[in-house]
Amino acid sequence: MDPRGTILFATVGRPHYGFDLFSIDLSANLDGESNNKWTDKDERRLSDGVSVNFNGQFSDEDQSVVFVSERSGSARIYAKSLQNPKPDQIPNISDSLFHDRPTLKNNRLYFASAHESPDQMFKSWSAVYRTNLDDAETVRLTPRGAVDYSPAVSQSGKFIAVASYGFGSWKGEFHELRTDIVVFPASDPSNRIEICAGGWPAWSGDSTIYFHRVADDGWWSVFRVDLPENILDDFEKSVLVATPRRITPPGLHAFTPAAAHDGKLIAVATRRRGKDFRHVEVFNLETNSFHEVTEKLNPNLHHYNPFFSPESRFLGYHRFRGESCPGDTRIPHLERVNSPMSGLKMLRINGDFPAISSDGNYIAFNPDLEGVNIMKSDGSKRWVVLKGRTAFYTSWNQVEKGVIYTSIGPIFESPKATVQIARISFDPAHLDGRDDIPSKVKILTSDDTGNNAFPSCSPDGKHVVFRSGRNGHKNLYVMDAVDGELNGEIRQLTDGPWIDTMPSWSPNGEFIAFSSNRHNPDNVEAFSIYLIRPDGTDLRRVHVAGGEGSENVDRERINHVCFSPDSKWLLFTANVGGVSAEPISLPNQFQPYGDLHVARLDGSGLQRLTWNGYENGTPAWHWSDDLDVGSLSLKDGHVVGEKLKGQFEEPRWLTCDI
Repeated sequence: MDPRGTILFATVGRPHYGFDLFSIDLSANLDGESNNKWTDKDERRLSDGVSVNFNGQFSDEDQSVVFVSERSGSARIYAKSLQNPKPDQIPNISDSLFHDRPTLKNNRLYFASAHESPDQMFKSWSAVYRTNLDDAETVRLTPRGAVDYSPAVSQSGKFIAVASYGFGSWKGEFHELRTDIVVFPASDPSNRIEICAGGWPAWSGDSTIYFHRVADDGWWSVFRVDLPENILDDFEKSVLVATPRRITPPGLHAFTPAAAHDGKLIAVATRRRGKDFRHVEVFNLETNSFHEVTEKLNPNLHHYNPFFSPESRFLGYHRFRGESCPGDTRIPHLERVNSPMSGLKMLRINGDFPAISSDGNYIAFNPDLEGVNIMKSDGSKRWVVLKGRTAFYTSWNQVEKGVIYTSIGPIFESPKATVQIARISFDPAHLDGRDDIPSKVKILTSDDTGNNAFPSCSPDGKHVVFRSGRNGHKNLYVMDAVDGELNGEIRQLTDGPWIDTMPSWSPNGEFIAFSSNRHNPDNVEAFSIYLIRPDGTDLRRVHVAGGEGSENVDRERINHVCFSPDSKWLLFTANVGGVSAEPISLPNQFQPYGDLHVARLDGSGLQRLTWNGYENGTPAWHWSDDLDVGSLSLKDGHVVGEKLKGQFEEPRWLTCDI
């Protein structure tokens, strides 16, 4: 039987994005002396303030824009005339939940999608497609078995450039993908020429390509390659002799280039020393000088992925829309996300580590890893039961109403760091009009026992399994759910010089699932799913990416595992689908995994549930699928949630060395 129910999960940073597309008129402000003339009043908003809008391009004329928006519950492509208030969705691949980097040229839409599964594990699903808008016919341009990102179309529309991973599997890198710039004629996608190593291609005219990659000195930089003139005459017979030339200097990171077709300007996103924000700058190719753009407009906002209008008059980008900008101004407590499986409903929560009460009426979670909140399952109301303390992970006692378990203390710390398991009890009758709920917090672990975290309560409500570093390694323990180890029972469930973590008790009580690197303790980045019975017997590994002897057996990075309500399926985050988009083009990116998957307890039946460039995780699974998702987080037609403030960060690996 296919999995059913409702899945809740968190996405790092995504609820706070609130991106819109903006542009600025360059025609009178790049003379070298007017670098300070721009103000925020010069910005023109291109999108309509609904949901998250990003990665835009002007169409063949300056008066319309095509972009990606998540307003329908997944990343789809929209087009908007600048005179009309609302965009229209462009028909292309109806069953795709991920679209990226659209370009509309000569009434043809080029874009990346990730709806077709690859021929092997650890390979991205990303490929490039073209939709003819006259008849809505869509064709795949990427050869079967290959992986392409970030399509770009030349000025005339004759040529396509992509960042290609080729036919090999993903090697596991995340900060900079090892892609090559590949060019092919739009009329013959099979005739591909590999140019050089790089990503995020941008055409200037029909024979010059700009792209980014990390230079030998460690700085993200923009490079240029000029294709030979005969490539325009006979692509198939051309002999490519082209050496990339570095354009942006060391001392700053420059990436995601866009190029003006007149050959005079490129636009890049930059991260400079001493700056706290990503900004868009224009680089004059004739004077080899930068012109600040967005820092003059919005010095305290990140700006992403610039693009030029066809005549190079306008420069576009996306950024947080701002608290005062018209449009969506609140983050809903719960947000519907499109599911690829008809029996599953999926909801994104504005918080971390959700857990659902046995009756399905309430959700416990950690808001920004601070304290514990409870929310109605329709997102219309929430309460605070623990505040003022760093907390992560939640688990309901499914027998005792009004009892939640959590970890109190710092996350991602050593085995000896002080983290304790807490039992929070409250009167459910207090879940009324008030905001703060009186609660009693009982610490179940001893003060000197190190890092105790990730409690999961047994279905009979009598025991809690958790991870502890008390013996110098992070292993699993089981203790009394009421008295803890202070006055009750405690026993060690696993033992060894490895990491056993994130346990989850099955609803039928038969198994505990957890993540572990015990198959390769020296690798702290490779985790797989293991099952064990509560009495410590029948330990087994769940092979998702391949069985014993498979070349992929030790490449799994699987975390946040939990059971389906019928205990027949496992839900988890995994890296087996590779990377959907170039990570440098996105905010956050804390971890190199982030798509949700389900599989049976023996590892069979693997199915992917999310497709995007974000880090999705900390899921929970409830039996009910009858939530009124049409009214989630709505009250009198208005979104119920937190004020949208755009609080998200740059990738740590991008900023650690500047």
